[in-house]
Amino acid sequence: MVFCRLSIKIGNMEQIEIKFTEQEKELIIDHTFAGPDLTNKLKIAEIKGKHLIAKYPTYDLDELIGFIAAEANHTEDKKLEKKLDKLFERLSRILESGYSE
Repeated sequence: MVFCRLSIKIGNMEQIEIKFTEQEKELIIDHTFAGPDLTNKLKIAEIKGKHLIAKYPTYDLDELIGFIAAEANHTEDKKLEKKLDKLFERLSRILESGYSE
């Protein structure tokens, strides 16, 4: 995976560009309590090949990660927990580094 510094800024908000699979999009929309302010970005994401490209300000990405973690910690479905944990870890690394994929 190649990382590059993202330089998109809107006002004083840095936008992080993230690749999502259709499965990850469905996980977030169908299994978390993330509101439309976070999920709409996935619904209108640009499609590039097999991925959806969504842009999130760092504070929105942090909030989205929190919803993913909450569901992963409270679900009794072990397969769902594993998928959410994997997504949580990937998005957390991106947020911590401040880089896009």
